[in-house]
Amino acid sequence: MTDFDILSVKTAISDTRKKLLQHPIYQDLNDLPSMRIFMEHHVFAVWDFMLLLKALQRKLTSVDEVWVPTENRVARRLINEIVWGEESDLDINGQPSSHYEMYLDAMKQIGADVRSVNHLVQKASEGHSLKSLMKYNVAEIESSRLNFVRVSYEIIKEGKLHAIAAAFTFGREDLIPDLFTEIVRDLNDRFQGELSAFVYYLERHIELDADEHGPMAEQMIRELCGNDQQKWEEAKQASQKALDARLQFWDAIHAAIRQQKQNPELESALLA
Repeated sequence: MTDFDILSVKTAISDTRKKLLQHPIYQDLNDLPSMRIFMEHHVFAVWDFMLLLKALQRKLTSVDEVWVPTENRVARRLINEIVWGEESDLDINGQPSSHYEMYLDAMKQIGADVRSVNHLVQKASEGHSLKSLMKYNVAEIESSRLNFVRVSYEIIKEGKLHAIAAAFTFGREDLIPDLFTEIVRDLNDRFQGELSAFVYYLERHIELDADEHGPMAEQMIRELCGNDQQKWEEAKQASQKALDARLQFWDAIHAAIRQQKQNPELESALLA
């Protein structure tokens, strides 16, 4: 349970991480239509993040009717602190909000379409299991978005805590480079504050990741893997799987943005 083990995971995924941070998608996020398309896809990554978070909380804490103390005290505290920040933060108006809800608010501010992700969440609220949502696509989600979330579903389904924690930690939103935040700030200035809620979301999320949740999540992996090299190897594999899925998702979003730029009337028809 050393920093060497964490470094080993980071080294293994460094090439894919670099591709994500330097992805050409960022060069094309230069207007509101492109940003709308990005957010309409990326919101599924935000929801997916909550899936992994709650899977960890269910397994690391006592959430049954009869409370019993769980085994790993340190990991229990870490996940509860992360959940508190992600599920009950303060939004741009100082009101309690999850980061997912902040993201939806930001989408609505710029006129992005929230119907697809709302339909998915509605199906979940009606009692559809994660299996029916992912395996059978009862919410009829577009394939690139569904395929991305399915990877997390598969990792969760395997039930290996250390692997779930690794996908959660190294597939996080810190994969979005500083450049992206600058792009959003510039667009917000150009379009008279239409992206102010998104700027706030990004700054808040990055602040928590860098200063609090990122280090906490890494410590949680150390606690869950311990000195078991097999677990560290499985954590490495899960991290790579999560990053590969993110890269494929970024490619799909970029293709959708390029298509819109070549056929701008498509968005006009959708917004009509």
